[in-house]
Amino acid sequence: MAANHRHVSAIGRSAMGKAFWRILPLILIAYLFAYMDRVNVSFAATQMNEDLRFSATIYGLGGGLFFLGYALFEIPSNLMLVRFGARRWIARIMITWGLLSAGMMFVATPMQFYALRFLLGVAEAGFYPGVIFYFSGWFPPCHRSRAVSRFFIASPLASVAMGGMSGWLLALDGTGGLHGWQWLFLVQGLPTVVFGLVVLRYLPDAPATSAWLTADEKAWIETELAREQARIGAPARHDVLGAFRNPRVLLLGAIGFLLIAVITTVILNAPLILLEATALDPKSIGYLVALGGLLGAAAILVLGNHADRNGDRWGAAFRCGIVLAAAVLIMGLSPSPLLTCIAYLAFATVCFAIPMLTSSGWAEALHVRELAVGAAAINTLSQIGAFLAPYGWGAAKDATGSFELALVAFSVIALLMSALILVLRHRLRGHSAPADAVPA
Repeated sequence: MAANHRHVSAIGRSAMGKAFWRILPLILIAYLFAYMDRVNVSFAATQMNEDLRFSATIYGLGGGLFFLGYALFEIPSNLMLVRFGARRWIARIMITWGLLSAGMMFVATPMQFYALRFLLGVAEAGFYPGVIFYFSGWFPPCHRSRAVSRFFIASPLASVAMGGMSGWLLALDGTGGLHGWQWLFLVQGLPTVVFGLVVLRYLPDAPATSAWLTADEKAWIETELAREQARIGAPARHDVLGAFRNPRVLLLGAIGFLLIAVITTVILNAPLILLEATALDPKSIGYLVALGGLLGAAAILVLGNHADRNGDRWGAAFRCGIVLAAAVLIMGLSPSPLLTCIAYLAFATVCFAIPMLTSSGWAEALHVRELAVGAAAINTLSQIGAFLAPYGWGAAKDATGSFELALVAFSVIALLMSALILVLRHRLRGHSAPADAVPA
């Protein structure tokens, strides 16, 4: 019996080792490009808003329209991923959003800004929940947080890349007859198209069709995933309307709505906040953002490993939420440039870890047959928050002349989000004991 258990464990380790090394590097790089093309407008805004005479309200609406397009096409895109397979659909997403991101260099009016940001969201729709659904068919729960954390570090690493290169790209202002912000969109957009072709060639669709897994390794993955689905139980229904009537989907969506509203809006405005509060030059602000990205990457890796070992993703997410709320509040009220920088680094440390923890827990709350639509529904609700919040933020900035009111309000939103995480944690623990913890 013991020998057989060791044999099964060895098969599992081998299967997960191969999956980690064959899949995660591709997804990590793809998500790095996705996040960079999504928020590089925050660095471009330090020049673009002045060159094109965009107010904070215009910038906020344009920044948020990305997420409206993303939200509206989230569920259709995820259904297409299920139909056509992850490899082809993720490659399609990358190629189209890369072209549109580079096309941002041609923006000259508010309407063009609005249209391209909206279309960029349409193009990228379905990528993140599609990856979460894709992972649910590869990684059992005791490996899933580590898998999600390994690709989710692309978000803070994108901050490192943008912080390190954006100042230099903006300094190309006037070269070749282009503004610095136009160089930024061009250089950071086109590589996505090339990598989309790499994904099309090398990303496997599922364990059953993978040539580098043995028959025993495929059987081990199938058995472990089946055990998880038996624990969750069959869904009553798993269509679109059923997803939006599912209390767990709605609660996860509410958490995502508040969380992504805070994170996205602060990130989209971080260079502008730091420019106003610290009087640092754009290149120094870029280095500060890069440092925050490194801290965020480290937090994701540590918390992802910890969550898999103790099985309590939601408790860790709650604690990070409290840190997030405190950091945003200090950024809004602190008279000290140094304290503002420290608060920003605290924000950057936890802001990516929270969605990593919560989204890696979606498969704990939803059956696999409702996960594709459920994940898209959750992310749709989340992106609606990311659409509305930047516009409200910009209006508050134009009305008051500072970021203080918006930052204080967003700290309250972060506290409410943390409270909802505790509610969900209680409900999940009442349904069943954590089943995905592994020994230290």
